[in-house]
Amino acid sequence: MKGLLLKDFYMMAKYCRSYLFITVIFIVVSFFSSENLFFIFYPCLLCGMIPVNLLAYDEKSKWLQYGETMPFTRAQTVSSKYLIGLFVQGAVLCFTGISQAVKMIFNGGFQLGEYLILMMLMLILALVSASVSLPFLFKLGVEKGRMAYYIMIGAVCAGSVVSSSIMSEKMSVDIGMNGVLPILCVVGIMMYALSWYLSVVFYKKREIY
Repeated sequence: MKGLLLKDFYMMAKYCRSYLFITVIFIVVSFFSSENLFFIFYPCLLCGMIPVNLLAYDEKSKWLQYGETMPFTRAQTVSSKYLIGLFVQGAVLCFTGISQAVKMIFNGGFQLGEYLILMMLMLILALVSASVSLPFLFKLGVEKGRMAYYIMIGAVCAGSVVSSSIMSEKMSVDIGMNGVLPILCVVGIMMYALSWYLSVVFYKKREIY
């Protein structure tokens, strides 16, 4: 399992550097942007693409066939992608959260309630972006499962618009106080776990040519 994680990490460092560079740019832009939350939420979507791209490179290089001869299970192959996704999304949430906290302090308007709401919205979008497409990709392959990824992009973009509306209309604190967003965070975590489980089940039954 450690070897799989190292392989994916090295592949990410080589092939996904542009994604990480764009993410840094968006985090910097979000620091100076006063209203458009798209710059805050888009890095979650962009980094959600990294496990998808790693899987695409695995298929293109015939690693999936080669991996059948290696001493690890298909469940471990799936798990490595989900763990890499958790690592990347966690790092993005941390850096974005720090930048937004500093921004609020500099603007003299730091409010813990609104900050927590923003972080919960980011967490929900990050979990959804990673959960929707991967089971289809592990079941059908990257080419056939690409439609699910496009649906995921649309869902996350729509979610960013709705979240921007919530924040701009000052509805976020009321929603957070009513417990809606914490519940959605729990649902998002359950979705990620279910997605992980389904990907393992689908990939175990998939025929690798």
